[in-house]
Amino acid sequence: MAVQKSKKTRSKTGMVRSHDHLSKPTISTDPVSGERHLRHQMTVGGFYKGRLIKDLRKPEKPIEDNEPQD
Repeated sequence: MAVQKSKKTRSKTGMVRSHDHLSKPTISTDPVSGERHLRHQMTVGGFYKGRLIKDLRKPEKPIEDNEPQD
C-alpha cells in the first residue's frame, strides 16, 4: 500500500485548490443579428456565424372556413 512520504503543507494544498474555480462562460455577439450567445452555439433567432441556419418562425397556415356553403 502506498504511504505518503510527508504531510502536504497548507501552501501546497492551497496551490492545488487555486485552480478549482469555475470560469465564466464565453459569450459572443452575432455580427448580423447582434444577439449574444454561447460560443459554437446557434443564437435564439437561429443564426450561426452570421448565417441563418434554422428558420424558427412557424409556417403560416391558410385560414379555412368551416361554415357550410348554401
